[in-house]
Amino acid sequence: MANRIRKAVFPVGGLGTRFLPATKAMPKEMLTVVDKPLIQYAVEEARAAGIEEFIFVTGRGKTVIEDHFDYSYELNDLLAERGKQAELDAIKASMLPAGQVGYTRQQEPLGLGHAVWCARNMVGNEPFAVLLADDLILSEQPCLKQLVDAWATPGGTMVAAMEVPNEQTDRYGIIEPAASVSSDGRLVEVAGLIEKPTPDKAPSNLAVIGRYILMPEVFDHLSRHQRGAGNEIQLTDALSAMIGSGPFHGLRFEGRRFDCGSRSGFVQANIACALAREDLHDDIADFIRKEGDEP
Repeated sequence: MANRIRKAVFPVGGLGTRFLPATKAMPKEMLTVVDKPLIQYAVEEARAAGIEEFIFVTGRGKTVIEDHFDYSYELNDLLAERGKQAELDAIKASMLPAGQVGYTRQQEPLGLGHAVWCARNMVGNEPFAVLLADDLILSEQPCLKQLVDAWATPGGTMVAAMEVPNEQTDRYGIIEPAASVSSDGRLVEVAGLIEKPTPDKAPSNLAVIGRYILMPEVFDHLSRHQRGAGNEIQLTDALSAMIGSGPFHGLRFEGRRFDCGSRSGFVQANIACALAREDLHDDIADFIRKEGDEP
């Protein structure tokens, strides 16, 4: 079994119904934050963490994702002919290395756990990462890189974690923490996991966010296809079943997370990403100030 994280799974088979009608003919993962689709942010984060193989779990109508990371001869030739070198460089930078990307289909929308299970043959018998494009995380050090670095010592299963308002625990998988195992309190041993508990039944307000490092044994649990919350095959349930069989930690990552699966989170992500760019900051900041002055 590999002792480093080489492969990443991107579950992108969801229907994106919360963004209709925009997602009627376009995958939600291709919605743009400023000038890049959500899925590209996730892929760039994975590359920065040293990922070498990229596995996309897609569904019907998602071929545009494959096209986005493919070579476009016509567009490249046109940009080169018109001397648009910056645009050409940006497109080339977004491409994935030949032979290091794979696609498999989740033929039915049966939940995140089922989507991860669909990648089992491409992952094989080694630890791997999972990134959910809906969670866009702005940080000095990419979130997955933080997980990979923290994972190097204990190994096992590791999830990204952040504290959420108590009244929002029913939106997340919630961690029952055992004890902090790092001096800064960022690394927490996981004693239990509960999928979307009501506030009165939540063991904490420490929520799992869409970045995971998983051991291949998770496929054994997912293969049972047991239904959980929402009558779906939940990844959280499979992870709960693995507690006690090996190291399992949550990492309080450093950075700002935006829930781009919601309209408000998506708009906030666009504003934050625009403000983080030198070429856009002043114009956007000025617009926000003027809007704030409006009666």
